[in-house]
Amino acid sequence: MSTLSAPKNLTRNVLIGMAAGVIVASAFYYAQHLIPVSIFSGVEKYIFNLGGQVFKNLLMLVVVPLVFFSLVSGISSLSNMVKLGSIATKTIGLYLFTTGIAVSLALLFGWIFNLSGYEGEVDSFNPATGEVQRKVSMGLASELDDAVEKAKECQPAWAATNPQKRARVIMKFIDLLHRDMDELAAVLSSEHGKTIPDAKGDIIRGLEVAEFCVGAPHLLKGEFTDSAGPGIDMYSMRQPLGVVSGITPFNFPAMIPMWKFCPAIAAGNAFILKPSERDPSVPMMLANLMLEAGLPEGILQVVNGDKEIVDAILDNEDISAIGFVGSTPIAEYIYSRGCSNGKRVQCFGGAKNHMIIMPDADLDQAADALVGAGYGAAGERCMAISVALPVGKETGDKLIEKLVPKIEALKIGPYTSENEVDFGPVVTKQAQQRILSLVNSGIESGANLVVDGRNFQMQGYENGFFVGACLFDNVKTDMEIYKQEIFGPVLSTVRTESYEEALSIAVNNEYGNGTAIFTRDGDTARDFANRINIGMVGINVPIPVPLAYHTFGGWKKSAFGDLNQHGPDAFRFYTRTKTITSRWPTGIKEGAKFSIPTMD
Repeated sequence: MSTLSAPKNLTRNVLIGMAAGVIVASAFYYAQHLIPVSIFSGVEKYIFNLGGQVFKNLLMLVVVPLVFFSLVSGISSLSNMVKLGSIATKTIGLYLFTTGIAVSLALLFGWIFNLSGYEGEVDSFNPATGEVQRKVSMGLASELDDAVEKAKECQPAWAATNPQKRARVIMKFIDLLHRDMDELAAVLSSEHGKTIPDAKGDIIRGLEVAEFCVGAPHLLKGEFTDSAGPGIDMYSMRQPLGVVSGITPFNFPAMIPMWKFCPAIAAGNAFILKPSERDPSVPMMLANLMLEAGLPEGILQVVNGDKEIVDAILDNEDISAIGFVGSTPIAEYIYSRGCSNGKRVQCFGGAKNHMIIMPDADLDQAADALVGAGYGAAGERCMAISVALPVGKETGDKLIEKLVPKIEALKIGPYTSENEVDFGPVVTKQAQQRILSLVNSGIESGANLVVDGRNFQMQGYENGFFVGACLFDNVKTDMEIYKQEIFGPVLSTVRTESYEEALSIAVNNEYGNGTAIFTRDGDTARDFANRINIGMVGINVPIPVPLAYHTFGGWKKSAFGDLNQHGPDAFRFYTRTKTITSRWPTGIKEGAKFSIPTMD
């Protein structure tokens, strides 16, 4: 019997076959990023991506063992050792056969488990109908890196552009916002669910920050000291950081992106925006308007994505600063990881905003304020009032008495109802279910559900993500309904016996975003403003959101970082200060010039 020995090319051919399988699978997966979406229909794209991705993931678990089986089968089937040279051909044939099996299984598993689209895409819903209205492609870390490289190339020229020219781009952008206000509001409402007037308010609050940024030439001025020493001058200049980034939430898809990219760009930076995947259309529309306003390409880029993109932003060495708005756990994560990577980071997290109602308050005014601040935008505001703290039993009883009819009269409906409704649905089915779960936990904990909106349904919109207005009384601070940020149309009333007790509840809460007091007594109001450990305070004002020329920011677990959003702090955050000390030797003075110098 002759000695068994493998042909010289067997190993090479097997490796070539396996490599070809990997290449084909990877090509299938990444084709969506290389070929325009319009080329593929939905079904074709689903099969194209899902098959490639699952095959690639199962390569080590399915294909490699099957290839080994193919080798064994090929060898064992030989009747004559002379035919050993055919092993390679049989192996490759069986390899292709088993690859087909693996891909078929992948597609079958996808069908069985009813996978929504494919990995790399998420659904964007119309909250009023519950229907998917568009697919949002999730970016890859490599795409983020490409965006940063493009930003790096463009940013130096933008930084060298004088501040007034940069401000003129912002001025034109403001004009375009006014021009497209109705269209922007309609798209925003269709993805978020908030009413058209509320959506316009979202845009206008961002527009106001853009207006403030028109003053960038003044805000970027440095300081100068003449003759700080013998023949010595000393001066400072504020210079942009370079490439910066913002990660923004779903509840204000227009306002918060503008709070970040307007001052950053006006200061001379390039900006990478990662909006919420739940309502990304308006941020992309804003980026297009900036281009129309004259912003050079590459200075503002929008990259959609999930945690992969967030981590890529946090780890990219060329991104100098990151701004974030969202939940407190994610804010903590982004702040710690970003700072550990040497970046400048500001993160704004969750909230549990309290309103103290004193016995001397105008209770009609307080009740109206609570209804608007608690239920506007379906409670999906970081500055929503979610806890009422009436002082004294009589105050609490009268407040509840006035609140109930106002809450029961609230009109709920889709954004298409224009001005006829007070608030719309919440953003997703998951948000709806979480809110209802917390309401149920409040009942189980012993709180009194005075107004029950759990069973609200709207004819024709039964699949929408609607939650009716809910009002709790006799809530205790150890209940989950109090401790959790609900982010829905739920108002909790915590009874207190005294001003000091009410104050201590707000002081001891872990969040410190916003708070308010309603009273006619100036001394009480002054004491409250001085002692409360919360970043934004309203006195007879339910939602104390500062205007654009002041700063917005909370305390405690509502904010991480030492600088606030918009106002002067925004320009401090997006620039660094350089201080120069200069002395010049005696030299030849220039001759006379008679033309007026210009900065153009």
